[in-house]
Amino acid sequence: MKCVPGAQWLRVLNGLGRSGSNGGQFRAMAAAAGGYPVIGREPLLFTPGPLTTSAAVKQAMLKDYGSRDKLFLDAVRDVREGLLKAAGVSQKDGYECVIVQGSGTFGVESVIGSVGPRPDKGKLLVVSNGAYGKRQLEMCRYLNIETKALEYSDLHAISVEDTLKELRADSTITHVSVIHHETTAGILNPLEKLAKALKAEFPAVELIVDSMSGFGAYELRMDWGIDYAVSSANKCIEGVPGFSFAICKRSALEKTKGNGRSLSMDLYAQWLNLEKTSQFRFTPPTHAILAFRQALAEWEAEGGHAGRLQRYTANYNTIKEGMEQMGFEFYVAEDIRSALIVTFLQPTDPKFHFQTFYDSLAANGMVIYPGKTAEADSFRFGTIGRLFPHDCELLVGAVRTACAQMGVALPLKK
Repeated sequence: MKCVPGAQWLRVLNGLGRSGSNGGQFRAMAAAAGGYPVIGREPLLFTPGPLTTSAAVKQAMLKDYGSRDKLFLDAVRDVREGLLKAAGVSQKDGYECVIVQGSGTFGVESVIGSVGPRPDKGKLLVVSNGAYGKRQLEMCRYLNIETKALEYSDLHAISVEDTLKELRADSTITHVSVIHHETTAGILNPLEKLAKALKAEFPAVELIVDSMSGFGAYELRMDWGIDYAVSSANKCIEGVPGFSFAICKRSALEKTKGNGRSLSMDLYAQWLNLEKTSQFRFTPPTHAILAFRQALAEWEAEGGHAGRLQRYTANYNTIKEGMEQMGFEFYVAEDIRSALIVTFLQPTDPKFHFQTFYDSLAANGMVIYPGKTAEADSFRFGTIGRLFPHDCELLVGAVRTACAQMGVALPLKK
């Protein structure tokens, strides 16, 4: 593989523009330039998160704010209000946004540990079709929360009717928890349909939603009937790691006073302190919040959920076209497949080795994730973050190069 001078590649990318290009055109331009590049830049992260971020988001972190400075408290207020707006609600409507230090898993555990019923006071139904539903069940075992599991293969979406049947059969269920976009394989679950159906028949049952990798691209509105929705800074709104957040129905949150199972992860106590003092109880992730405020402004400027999903879908279509031409097969059926995380089956060709494949892409500045699926060997490409279709053309080209290096003939044989 040739290392192409930067000037030649600049001409190629200028020919593409930021909106991408036809795959055949790109390959012809790449061939004329002498191959795909090894260039001196930070990697492109084709992962479910952390993600590639914009220069402005990175730059926002160059300021040092004290945790009690007015400038920082203003940033916290902007973020909380902006997230409520993104979920289609406001404080006036009776909703609150609570920021939780730590990863998305910290946020989910904070909600489950603060909201989940005490023994003999109710039961949490976890509707699961992948690793992140299973993780919630593991949290409940640690937290001594009585649960019932409704589990599906990571090849299938959850069923609204099955969920309602569980509730009809067991009147002790007080809470339901579900994953919006299951990152394991990239399946979009029918959240709006589930929320509306659940509240229509069981208005007292509270609904918890993990929308870690969905929020910001696929629409989520709390007024569908969601009581708690959890997501993370470093997903579709394109911030950096450091905190998660819970958007809560205030009347539900107020009922959790004294129910928390952890001092540092007590959601009610965190909210109350933010409301009373505008400050965090413990050291906040100052730089991550400043970065997220900038990311949120960029998200709004791009058109919110619809605008962000449009770009991610263009990324997905570019990858889909290129990978299908090479004979790679999707793991998830198209009717339930999201445009955010795409999972491919590993080729059966004995010359294909995932680590070699991964290392080749990494050498070309493309970072991907191995699969987390239970049913087959696979790998995943994320289309989210500050990525554009021409970046995805580079990825497809790097896949071709990796296969050539391993001696894997393309298109793949079925």
